This record gives sequence, C-alpha cells and structure tokens, in this order.
Amino acid sequence: MSTHRSGTRTFLVGGGWDAEAARTVYEPFLRAAGESAGTTETAAAPRIGCVVVDEGDGAEQFARYEGVLRKVADCAPVPLLVPLGGRFELGALQGLDGLLVCGGLTPAYEEAFAGCLDQLPSALAEFGIPYAGFSAGAAVAARHAVVGGWLDDGVPVCHEDTAEDLEEIAVRDGFGLVPFAVDVHAAQWGTLPRLIAAVTRKGLAHGVAVDENTVVEVAPDGRARVSGLGRAHSVRPSADGGVLLRSYGAGEFIPTD
Repeated sequence: MSTHRSGTRTFLVGGGWDAEAARTVYEPFLRAAGESAGTTETAAAPRIGCVVVDEGDGAEQFARYEGVLRKVADCAPVPLLVPLGGRFELGALQGLDGLLVCGGLTPAYEEAFAGCLDQLPSALAEFGIPYAGFSAGAAVAARHAVVGGWLDDGVPVCHEDTAEDLEEIAVRDGFGLVPFAVDVHAAQWGTLPRLIAAVTRKGLAHGVAVDENTVVEVAPDGRARVSGLGRAHSVRPSADGGVLLRSYGAGEFIPTD
C-alpha cells in the first residue's frame, strides 16, 4: 500500500459529458461531500464550490457543472469564478462541503492556484472537504502537474490541439493531493504519449492518464480505484529507459506504492 497521505478524498475526472456516466463519476464525490456536511434527512444539501477560471463565459460554464451535479444528487453548487490571470483565495473554502475544480485551460488553473499550492491540501484536510478535479482540475491535483504541450524536444507526441497553448511538454508544481502525475482525455484526445514522454523525460516516478467519463478515486491512504465508462492508464519508468504501461478498468485498483 502507498505511504502517500493527503488527508482528503480526491476524485480525478478525465473529462467528458456523457449523461450515462454522470452518476457513476460524480456520486461518490457528492456522497463524500454529504458526509462532510453531516447530511441527515433534515440537514441542508451539501455546498459544492465549483472553481471556474473565467475566460469570459464563466457563468455559462458554471451552469453546465451545476446542472450535472444537481441531476446526480441533492446538492447546492456555489460558483467560485476566478478571472483569467487572477488568484483563488483559500477563504472561499469557508462553509463548503466539497470542492470541484473544473475544466478549461490547464496552465490558467495552475496559475490561479499558484499562491496557495502548499496550503490547499492542509486546508481541505482541516475542513474535511473532499476534492474533485475535472480535466484541468484533475491535472493540477498532482504534485508534478502535466499542464500541456505537444512536443518532446521538438518531436510531436500528441495532436497540437491538445497542447493547452503550450509547445514543449510542461510539468509544473501542483497540489500534491495524489501520489502520481495526471493527464486527462487519454483515449479521446490521445494524450497518453504525452504522459509517457513526461515520465521518461521529466524524471517522474509514476503517471496516470484518465479517459473521459472515468474517475479515479484516491483515498487518504493513497489507494486509487477506477470507476466509469473508460480506463485509467498507469505509466512507470522501466529499468531499460522505457516505461511499464498497464490499463485499469472500473472496479480495479491502481498500485500507488
């Protein structure tokens, strides 16, 4: 078992908006938020803070997540819009029962949390707030966040459209909520080669690429379980300079030690 401890339950969603997968993907997170709220038959619905980096359509993007969450469970989504180039304030966690960091331009999300990367995990643990990351929000949950790029030393490894406005593969500081790097939209966008390159060229010990409509739930003790319609792809460096690759489906656990 992994010795990693984050102190909070973390849910990594690889993106995707398939209505058939919504309950499987989001219900465990919303259940954890309900537990955080101490939900009973007479208690208020858990408040879910939804962080959206606002590129001009923040309200519309929030409404999209709100609609999905409300269809899955009784909850009260709260918009936490951060202007492009702005900073997320930890004080926004007050009164929340769950935190969902949404999708968009991954480097912009990394920048939005740059002032509180070290403080966020302890604050979530202190308040007992579970974390969910959708796409960009999943990527920045890692200690070493793969935030984009499509070139490995000038050589294309994935499509330019997946690059997040970056050229070379970029690995930056993230939250450290999970004991592995994360890439997303793996099967749909073909980003697995980017993660493989990041592991081999950036010295990462472990990476997991998550398909759309798929979630990897990471417990505080580091155990990582896959749910949803797709798979999660584990990448580790091998002794010969290559990688060890294995894919995991719903109900399987990814070794994280």
